[in-house]
Amino acid sequence: MLITSLSFPVSLRKKQLRGFKTGASFGGGGSFMLYYTLVFLLVALVAGALGFWVVAGIASTIAKVLFVIFLVLFIASLFKRRA
Repeated sequence: MLITSLSFPVSLRKKQLRGFKTGASFGGGGSFMLYYTLVFLLVALVAGALGFWVVAGIASTIAKVLFVIFLVLFIASLFKRRA
């Protein structure tokens, strides 16, 4: 998937808004976090390759935090579906 911008793709934005109206969350509530995790990971890799170590460190830290939050929400949604 080619990432062309840092905003949500239009199809995800529409699904998210539709989910808020019905009270349901789309994709377990963490799809946008996984998207931004990958964006920050890509930013960290590019910045690191170009020698911007501070920017790479900050972006990789943000990517790690978002990934952990995504994992917690994913595991919580698995338990919620079983109950």
